[in-house]
Amino acid sequence: MTESGAQLFSRLEARHNVKDIEPRLFPKDGGPEDGEMVELYGTEGTGKTELLYHLLCRCVLPKEAGGLEVDVVFVDTDYGLDMLRLVSILDSRLNTAQSGSSSSAGSDETVLRSCLSRLLVIHCSSSAQLLLTLHFLENSLSSRPALALLLIDSISAFYWVDRCEGGGSIAKQEERLSKCAELLGRLLRDYRLSVCATCHAIRRSNDGQASSDSDRSYLCRAWQRLVTHRLLLSREATSMKQGSKEQRSQQVFTVLCSSSSSSSSSKIKSYRSSLFCVTDGGVEFI
Repeated sequence: MTESGAQLFSRLEARHNVKDIEPRLFPKDGGPEDGEMVELYGTEGTGKTELLYHLLCRCVLPKEAGGLEVDVVFVDTDYGLDMLRLVSILDSRLNTAQSGSSSSAGSDETVLRSCLSRLLVIHCSSSAQLLLTLHFLENSLSSRPALALLLIDSISAFYWVDRCEGGGSIAKQEERLSKCAELLGRLLRDYRLSVCATCHAIRRSNDGQASSDSDRSYLCRAWQRLVTHRLLLSREATSMKQGSKEQRSQQVFTVLCSSSSSSSSSKIKSYRSSLFCVTDGGVEFI
């Protein structure tokens, strides 16, 4: 059964907005609008996946706990998704919300299960599987108006494999990622879905730190054109935090956000810098 234009408009209007997913990350105008792409970029160990968990939890948590209460798809290309860690963060956020509220919204287990029911996890072991996954999402989005965010960890996982398989041809090396970017572009445009994806920086200096040009994107142009919000993550020097009995070290991360709205004809960007640390209960902004 084909749907009418009015039905299509009604369905797309029903998709939730995640602009308020994390006001402390994005410039004053807010986070990603419907149909915009966020790239989390940085070297290994700069908190990209933890920040992705934070955004995921913000989406699936109930509104009473400060969440958006929307569905999320998590595409795991690194096979690094730690469900125990994710459940621990969700449980910590729910306990914090419950301790500050006079009313109870149900048992902890029931609410936690409700949060996890809003999450669909898909594992991909090649760029070909990622391409098929995006095709699957395109075919199923019309029946899932509650789905508001697609997370990919990471979009650069198959970069070196694709380069090897592509031989000496740049077009062949970038072919699959370009096709993935084309599909993602349709999801952003036609279904007003928001997408967040991590990307590993690959350029380092001899001392193991990010080199001066490590913040330059190396992925194909088709991908770069999709990105409207870029979060550049790095590690700060370890600070000392005064504990109850003794001082303990605390790793601090910096995230610099550069944003340009996809709906704006002008290319003027806005910026915001934030600091956060990672605790047992997840990301905490400083």
